[in-house]
Amino acid sequence: MPSLLLDLLYIPVALMYLPLLLYQMLVLKKNRRGWRERFGFVPRRSSRKPCIWIHAVSLGEVNATRNLVAEIESRLPEYDIAISATTDTGFAAARRHYSDKLVFRYPLDFSFAVNRTLNRIQPGAVVLMELEVWPNFITLATRRKIPIGIANGRVTEEKSMRRFRMPLLRTLAKSMFSKIAWVAAQNETYAARFEALGAYPDKIRVTGTMKYDTAEIADQVTGDTDLAEAMEIDRTAPLIVAGSTGPGEEAIVLNAYAKLLPSFPRLQLAIIPRKPERFDEVAKMIETHGYPCKRRSKRPDHLAMSQKAEIGAAPVILGDTTGELRKFYALADVVFVGRSLVSFGGSDPIEVAALARPMCFGPYMENFAEAVEKLCANEAAISMQGENELITALRKLLQGKAAAEAMGKRAQEVVRRNTGATRKTISLLRESVGCDLKTADTA
Repeated sequence: MPSLLLDLLYIPVALMYLPLLLYQMLVLKKNRRGWRERFGFVPRRSSRKPCIWIHAVSLGEVNATRNLVAEIESRLPEYDIAISATTDTGFAAARRHYSDKLVFRYPLDFSFAVNRTLNRIQPGAVVLMELEVWPNFITLATRRKIPIGIANGRVTEEKSMRRFRMPLLRTLAKSMFSKIAWVAAQNETYAARFEALGAYPDKIRVTGTMKYDTAEIADQVTGDTDLAEAMEIDRTAPLIVAGSTGPGEEAIVLNAYAKLLPSFPRLQLAIIPRKPERFDEVAKMIETHGYPCKRRSKRPDHLAMSQKAEIGAAPVILGDTTGELRKFYALADVVFVGRSLVSFGGSDPIEVAALARPMCFGPYMENFAEAVEKLCANEAAISMQGENELITALRKLLQGKAAAEAMGKRAQEVVRRNTGATRKTISLLRESVGCDLKTADTA
């Protein structure tokens, strides 16, 4: 489909999206920044070195790029690396991880924004994390002979395949995916779906997920002791950490906690919502359920010990800062992996496994299907459904400490056995562009 026609089709879509965007900006206080860059006014790359542009949509994808970036720096040191992200949390993480690199917002898929961005970045190759494909971007980049690869590739049946099967999108999908230079798919199922969407079979490789490579195998995390002291976490009493929770889950977790307390009177609970804009909402929910809310943002390291402990019901801890989820996981006796009891696709269980923490999650883990399959096959996690099964799973893990620790060790071993996807992905990148990567023509 010609770029001008796509631009015209995007206009009514943008107008329909505008009320939601205004709500996000005014009420949720997100998507307020970076609009100049979204329209292509990104910082101009001044270096004459060739460049590999890596795009990661949100926080999870950005975290998955860390080993990829390190491998490119090691094996292709003569190339610049530029990083883009779409969401606020993803952009903040990219700035935090890659302070020495050009980090910018991914452009809107209007042809003028894409062309302006390509002119300023001048990439010699583009790596898209997981499944962030847009027709104008793919068309305009390949027109400049810029090879585009998909790393850590996955295609969910419930969302992506269903959407791409729509008549108009089916045609667009075939046009886009047939232009992809290589696909590093997480598993055979995803590989078959990429082929069904139009990617050529000889361009697809099953590499596994790169998140095994970025998960740091450890028993402790730097700063976890300071966090425990600041939040007055009793290291001799059990702690449940509900990580990356989504709307509808916190109430289920709080109800489960209330039902477990009579059996485990010293039980502690920490909730870390996935989205920062929900911190205040979850704080109110905790108080509505009858618990004082102990917010991490109010108790920084080395200061909280001088504060008086709350009187009455044991407080529930709210992790309302960013970048500390792994510290909370390191302190946990049991982890509930969030966004899995509601249909949000799940959250990353691999970083929990790398810390050897026993975990449970709900049925909606399709974004991490490959990892879930391996963990469950090795009895390294508990998959359950609904509040009652959550209570049963948590009770089982809390009562059988030795069995729970053994489950955590099995999970850690799953991580150890499945590293190597990043190395395979780098090989695909080198094959597609050669070691003599040239800066793309901007004409």
